[in-house]
Amino acid sequence: MVFDVVGIGNPVYDIIITPVIKTDGRVLSGCSTNACLALKKLGMQKVGLIGSVGKDYSKRFLLDMKHYGIETSVSAASVHTGGFRLVYDHKGDRTLEVLGVADKIVPGSIPEEFLDSRFFLIGPILGEVDVELIKFIRGSTSAKIFLDPQGLIRSMGSDGKISHVCNRDEFKSIVELVDFVKPNEVESETITGQKDPVLAVEWLRALGVKVPIVTLADRGSILLDSDRIYHIPAFHTDAIDPTGAGDTYAGSFIVEYDRTGSNLEAALFASAAASIMVEQVGPEFRMTEQEAMKRKNAIRGLLK
Repeated sequence: MVFDVVGIGNPVYDIIITPVIKTDGRVLSGCSTNACLALKKLGMQKVGLIGSVGKDYSKRFLLDMKHYGIETSVSAASVHTGGFRLVYDHKGDRTLEVLGVADKIVPGSIPEEFLDSRFFLIGPILGEVDVELIKFIRGSTSAKIFLDPQGLIRSMGSDGKISHVCNRDEFKSIVELVDFVKPNEVESETITGQKDPVLAVEWLRALGVKVPIVTLADRGSILLDSDRIYHIPAFHTDAIDPTGAGDTYAGSFIVEYDRTGSNLEAALFASAAASIMVEQVGPEFRMTEQEAMKRKNAIRGLLK
C-alpha cells in the first residue's frame, strides 16, 4: 500500500515553558512528528515517519507512534534523543536550549517501501538532513516534496543555545529540488536577508522555490502562488503554546492541497488548523477536519 505522506526528520522530546503553561517533563514533538500527528488527525490514512532517536526514548517513542497510528522507520542507535528546552516570552519570542541531538538521517537508512509515497514532508530539527539526502529522495520519487527548513539553518553554540545561519548557495541547491518551502518569519529573514515577508517570498521565488510561504505566527502567513501574493489571515484565538503551530501548518497544507490541488485553499486550511494546535499542549491535541474547515471559512471572509 502506498503511503499518503512520509515525514523525514528526527523526533524530539521537549520541555516547553510559556507564560501560561510548563510541561511536566519532556513531551513528544518535532517538526516532522507534529506534522504527521496533524496528518493523522485530519484523515490521512497511511502516514510514515523516518528519523533517529536514542536508546533513552526509543521504547517510549515506538509506543507513542503505535498509539497515534504512524508507521516508522527509525534508527535507535543514537546516544541521545533530540530535544529542546523552549522558553517563550509574553511577546511570543522564544529561546531554544538543546537537551539532546540524535544521529543524521542517511539515504541507506530509508527502506524502499517508504519511498513509495505521494508526498514527502521534510522537517529537520537540527542538522540531521542535508542536501545529499534530499537529492536522494528527489531522485527516488516523483512525489511532491514540502520542506520546512528550520533544522537546515540552526546552529548550536557551545552553551547549547540555538542561533540561525544560512549557507545560501547550499540552500539554493536544496530548494530547487522541492515543491513547497515554508520558513517562519525569523527563518525567512535568515535565508533571504529580508525583514519584510513579502520581499522574502519574492526572494525565495527568485532563489528557485516553486511555492514559497512565510508564516507569521498570529499575523497569518504570506503565500506566493504563481505571480500573486496572498496575505493569509490567522484565525484569532487564545494561544497557550505556539510550539508545533508551523509543523501543523505544514501537515494540514498537504491535506488540503491533496484534496483541492489549490495552494490558496491549502494555505487557508493550514492557517485554520494551526490555530487549533496553539490552543493546546503536547501530542494529544484534539483536531478535526470539521473544526478546521469551519475556521477556514471564517478566515476566507477576511482574505484581501
